[in-house]
Amino acid sequence: MNSQFNLNIKTPCSENFNKFLPTPGGGFCGSCKKEVINFTKMNAQETITYFKNHSTQNTCGRFKNTQLKTYTPKRKKLSFLSSVGIACLSVLSIFTAQAQDTKKQKVSLDSNTKEVNVSEFQKSFIVKGNVSDESIPLPGVNILLEGTTTGTTTDFDGNFQFPIKLKKGDVLVFSYIGMESQKVTIMNENSASNIELKIDMKMDSCFIMGKVAVKEVYKSKRN
Repeated sequence: MNSQFNLNIKTPCSENFNKFLPTPGGGFCGSCKKEVINFTKMNAQETITYFKNHSTQNTCGRFKNTQLKTYTPKRKKLSFLSSVGIACLSVLSIFTAQAQDTKKQKVSLDSNTKEVNVSEFQKSFIVKGNVSDESIPLPGVNILLEGTTTGTTTDFDGNFQFPIKLKKGDVLVFSYIGMESQKVTIMNENSASNIELKIDMKMDSCFIMGKVAVKEVYKSKRN
């Protein structure tokens, strides 16, 4: 896909994205039995790259209305060595983040004794709570463990119980259409017992979901 192309959704989907089972790229729709890619978190270049690498596949996506437009791919590409470098930086970042979750080991070199204080076996616990908009419970709120695809949603009364045990320092991300996303650092089993989401006053676009129509834009060969 070297030329300009236009993205459009001819028939919007009415399914609730917040109730989809989370996937690496977005969510799994139980009705059409396929993954719906969440493009709302992507910038223009990431969107171009996705459709360049998936030009032969039918894609269902979730977009902001401002993202359904004409895109012009950049000619500059990353070299193989650059790609390897980025991959190495990503691995290093993950390793660093994991290292910060454990306490430092103290070793006394002046004597024959060693003082070791390592929390490799941190206590884990079940986290559950309720999500509201300051007045009423919010059903269908998306709750994800930051950095993973593990998550759950609130029930009709706004209640939830996270499907896996968490440990101190884990971060849960709460998101809901029309509301500001909120990150909660887990310190104990009661850290997310009562979450209140606020209306997103900065939201200036709506979300559209459905099968994506990709159409190349005609470009004249005349000078």
